[in-house]
Amino acid sequence: MLHTSSLKSFFSRSVLASIAALTLATPAHADDKVTFLTSWFAQAEHGGFYQAVAKGIYKKYGLDVTVKMGGPQVNGMQLLTAGQADFIMGYDFQVLNSIEKGLPVVTVGTSFQKDLQGIMTHDDVKSLAELKGKTILAGTTAHTSWIPWIKAKYGFTDSQFRTYTFNLQPFFADPTLSQQAYPSSEPFQAMKNNVKANFFLFADEGYPPYGTTIVSTQKLVAEKPDLVARFVKASIEGWKSYLADPAAANELIKKDNPKMDDEQIAYGIKRMKELKVFDGGDAAKLGAGIMTDARWEATYKFMVGAGLLKADTDWKKAYTTQFVKDLKIMP
Repeated sequence: MLHTSSLKSFFSRSVLASIAALTLATPAHADDKVTFLTSWFAQAEHGGFYQAVAKGIYKKYGLDVTVKMGGPQVNGMQLLTAGQADFIMGYDFQVLNSIEKGLPVVTVGTSFQKDLQGIMTHDDVKSLAELKGKTILAGTTAHTSWIPWIKAKYGFTDSQFRTYTFNLQPFFADPTLSQQAYPSSEPFQAMKNNVKANFFLFADEGYPPYGTTIVSTQKLVAEKPDLVARFVKASIEGWKSYLADPAAANELIKKDNPKMDDEQIAYGIKRMKELKVFDGGDAAKLGAGIMTDARWEATYKFMVGAGLLKADTDWKKAYTTQFVKDLKIMP
């Protein structure tokens, strides 16, 4: 029979053993679960986020990130404000319009210093200015984004624009046509069809919005700024890693989007590097991911001048530089 002192000792040892076993079985700190929603089907232009998953960069910052693909039927802003995503891949015009409507969203960082929108022409065209009076194919959303900008800059008129149906056959068949394009998409298809083409990036002509931004909610920024800071930093590190060696992320991209093959991904990476969308502009001196008040003000003024935004919109609510101003991740 155990004496009272022995019983106490026995129970003390049992309790300590149980606590030790529980401590070993339970992680000291579980990673924060985060959902990030892209703007379209997986592609090279999303590579930095996939790389941060594939190379364990998010995990290094205590994050368990799920990347979900967007698409034509996915309303990212709606899912963000409904709490179905913590961050989305955004666009400055979209966020400013959301602020005008009273939606509590905010841009916390940017992947690219340049928006990727541009125009593809046949190879005899040497500048955007040469397109004045000529037919340009454009999607319907272009009328509330870049068409007002290009009209103001080059004196183009509404009569020049025809609807782009995302079919390149008209462009291939008519050497006088030009059309909207992204650097790694339509020019790649033209190359595959042996059609010589030039591509002009609007950002290189002064088009102000950023590209492939990181957008969250004002609530998350206010309540969990540390989580937001870790996600932004890890994402930008992901981009730097991806552009140095993209193999790991490319496997995840192809898994999510089997239609994306190695050749098109390689072409996309090549064009991003040539156009310096990640490491050009302010990023070259201030670090990747950087955003400035001046750039956001330029976008706000353009939208107001084009009748796309009310002048009294509190445009400074659309972004915060608190998570990128001191990152200093030099590309």
